[in-house]
Order: sequence, then structure tokens, then C-alpha cells
Amino acid sequence: MLRVGFVGLGDQGAPMARRIVDEGFPLTVWARRAASLAPFEGTPAATARDLAELGRRSDLVGICVVDDDDVRSVVAAPDGVLGGMSPGGLIVVHSTVHPRTCHEIAALARDGGVAVVDAPVSGGGLAAAARKLLVLVGGADADIERALPVLRTFGDPVVPVGPLGSGELVKLVNNALMTAQLGLADDALRLASVLGLDPSRVAGAVLQASGASFSLGVRSRMPAGLEGFVAHRLLRKDLDILASVVDAAGSGLGALGDAAESALGRM
Repeated sequence: MLRVGFVGLGDQGAPMARRIVDEGFPLTVWARRAASLAPFEGTPAATARDLAELGRRSDLVGICVVDDDDVRSVVAAPDGVLGGMSPGGLIVVHSTVHPRTCHEIAALARDGGVAVVDAPVSGGGLAAAARKLLVLVGGADADIERALPVLRTFGDPVVPVGPLGSGELVKLVNNALMTAQLGLADDALRLASVLGLDPSRVAGAVLQASGASFSLGVRSRMPAGLEGFVAHRLLRKDLDILASVVDAAGSGLGALGDAAESALGRM
């Protein structure tokens, strides 16, 4: 059985790691803050003193930190995970980052005989705990096959989408569409108010009709509207990454980008 390491024990990462250890995989975790280790008290999970030790104790390391700089720091710093991993190891990037970052990490890892797959997730901590996260996986077929038993401890469905970086691209497009739909849902519920309707009743009805969307469900639970939406910073990051990727491809985000920008402007 693969020895698994995990970094990034936040609201989503901690339930993912807890599923891994609960399924019987030998798990080692590391966190900067002792409080982040609390969900693993009373479990067989071990705690590494530093990232290099985490790498030494793991055949596969899952990375679920916030952004590109965090991924680079955790993996590629002189005292990072990669410095401790043995040839044949596998790094799985769960963070939503630029595909270029995955390729940078893979180039560094290759010198030590370590492979990389990207496997960003969607659904949140409750979905992870319920083994219902969507996992979008990019990488070589053999590497994905090795990672699947671990990914399936918290993911259903687990969807291979192409070579390294493809998971990130699909997740970025998804998040842009979700952001745009949040703005459209906000417009729809504001229109309901203008027409003298109860927005909550309109949302309840439309969620059972052809205009239903995940974003409408999110917006319907926000009585004050989009202002102050807690995920604003992450959605802004993801849209900026997607815009840079599309720009490099000689294209633009079009109406999708306009609608997403409009929604972000209200948050």
C-alpha cells in the first residue's frame, strides 16, 4: 500500500487527508500550525517535523495549498518535499494553479525520478468527507493509475482529462463559468425583487426548472447578495490565470470573461 503524505490541511484539505487515513493508507501530514493537525488526533496518521521528512516518508504526496507560490515553496524549496522523496515517488497537485507551475514542478521532479500529476478538486470540505469530491486529473496514464486508489478515498467522480496540466485547465474553465453564473443568478434574483416577487421563492422554483445551476443555489443562500463573498479572492486568482493562459494561446475570454468580471465587481 502506498505511503501517503499530505500538505495543506485547510477546510478542504483536512477532510481529504482524513479520508485517506480512514481508508487505511499509511498517512504522514505536515502543517505550519499545530491547530491544523487536530483532526488527526486519535488516528494512525504520523506527523512530519518538516517537509523533507514528509517526502522521505511518502511514496505519494498530495499538495492542497492556496496558490502557485505556495506550491513552489512546499515542493521545490531547498527543504521542500521534493528534496526528501525517492525515485519512483509521485506528487499530486490538488491546488488550482497555472498549468505552467505543474510543468515547472514536473521538470524539477524528473531529475530525481519523481513524477507529477495535477488533480484539482471541486466540491468543498463536506463533499470530501462524504467521498463526493470531483477530482479532475491530468498526467501520464501510468502515473494517474498509481494515484487512483488514493484519489478515490475522497473523490467520486475521479475524471482523467488529459496530459499534465489538463486538470488545471478544466478547473479554471469551470470556475470562470461558475463565477459568471453567480453574476447571472444575482441579476435574476434582483429582477425578481423588482417584479415584486419573493427572491427565495423564485430561487426555490427555478432550482427545479431549466434555469437551475449550482451558482443559483449558492446565490440563493446569500440574502445580502454577492458583496463580501468569501471566495472572491480565489475566484479572482483563477480568472486571472485563465485569462493569461488564453491570452498566450492568442485568444480571449469573450462573453464568459465579461460576465465573470461583472460578477467579481459586485463581490
